[in-house]
Amino acid sequence: MAMGHHHDHNEEGNIKVAFFLNVSFTIIELIGGIYTNSLAIMSDALHDFGDSLSIGLSWYLQRVSGKAKDQKFSYGYRRFSLLGAIINSVVLLVGAIFILSQAIPQLFDPEESDAQGMVVLAVVGILVNGVAVLRLKKGSSINAKVVSLHLIEDVLGWVAVLIGSIIMILVDAPFIDPLLSILISAYVLFNIYRNIKQSFMIILQGIPQNVNIDEIKTILVNIPEVVSIHDCHVWSMDGEYNVLSIHLVLDKNYSLAQQDGIKRKIRKLLKPENVHHATIELDVDEDCGMEEC
Repeated sequence: MAMGHHHDHNEEGNIKVAFFLNVSFTIIELIGGIYTNSLAIMSDALHDFGDSLSIGLSWYLQRVSGKAKDQKFSYGYRRFSLLGAIINSVVLLVGAIFILSQAIPQLFDPEESDAQGMVVLAVVGILVNGVAVLRLKKGSSINAKVVSLHLIEDVLGWVAVLIGSIIMILVDAPFIDPLLSILISAYVLFNIYRNIKQSFMIILQGIPQNVNIDEIKTILVNIPEVVSIHDCHVWSMDGEYNVLSIHLVLDKNYSLAQQDGIKRKIRKLLKPENVHHATIELDVDEDCGMEEC
């Protein structure tokens, strides 16, 4: 238990370091974006602000989502992570639309930007986010890996700004800055759409992407004691922890001990199918009043 606690503390510490690195650089980035008159840097600052919010929530939720069930939440606190995802998505959506409203007109009437200042900020951005990525790569939790992906996206965004600013130094092409801004905002909007879609699928109790319900039915029907399957439902708590409830009709009456053995066998078969919690009802009556699975 002591090792597990130490591991969780390290995970939380890594996310904490990434959070403060990201927040500090976002402030520098906002100042630098105003100084260099670069919409591309302002767009990435907005992206980094969203990531800072995401990392901060992840840091907080690293603690909260691990809380056990209580009188308020019978399934525990896992779905708090979805709340964070939706809040982050709304913040990024509003910001990306605002940036696009500024960048699109400038594409046709671009203003001069300080390309050399942009190069300096881009190099610092790559270094700061790179350090945070290396720190989080040591973690093994899903939470740490997701935050690491956010930061890898930031590194790629700064590589794009670096390339664009070098081109602007070599060639008089001020339209590159608002073009980069539009591309970064479009990329952010694409990820917002993907995250919101996934979050709402979970909230609406859609079948998880990593669960094949037809495969589950095939596995269970092939159990010798099982005659048919009814009232089968699969959903996810947070995109990682999947729950199944099912009603199985058996070929004959079994003792309570035998039924317990059948349930244990079913749960063992369901684990490789990404089902982490299963509620199983057993019956011998084909006409059980339940809907077909």
